[in-house]
Amino acid sequence: MGLARGGFVHSLTRLVATLFFSGYAPVAPATVGSALVAAGYYMVAPSLGVVEWLAVLTAVFFVAVYAAQAMEREWGKDPSRVVVDEAVGFLVTVAFLPPGLATAIAGFVLFRIFDIAKPPPARRLESLPGGWGVVMDDVAAGVYGNLVLQLAVLAGML
Repeated sequence: MGLARGGFVHSLTRLVATLFFSGYAPVAPATVGSALVAAGYYMVAPSLGVVEWLAVLTAVFFVAVYAAQAMEREWGKDPSRVVVDEAVGFLVTVAFLPPGLATAIAGFVLFRIFDIAKPPPARRLESLPGGWGVVMDDVAAGVYGNLVLQLAVLAGML
């Protein structure tokens, strides 16, 4: 089958776009996807240095844009099943912060708040074409969350 619609690449793209099918959750698929990424973060983050963080963020970002765009062609504009963008947003939220359970939980809560509220310019970023629009509003939410968590670290709260 190769690159055919029902082939391996398409199946892998769907697996990635839905974050191991968490995007099919009947209620709050973005929250379910974010929770899955938060759990993965908690297990892996202690081993990541600055270079590794940059590599992870870059790779996850471009994979997410590709997967979101590919699935938009099949499912329409910004489909709720595509939750790989939550991975990018959550990882931006917790990037370069002290790893741990408190960071994972606070990052999860803050990212979901900012992702749902979509403060400027997040909502405008959704209008970018294809996978860029799907992912960039989550990046903006992640930047807001990261700034709040950086302040919490400076204040000794995290």
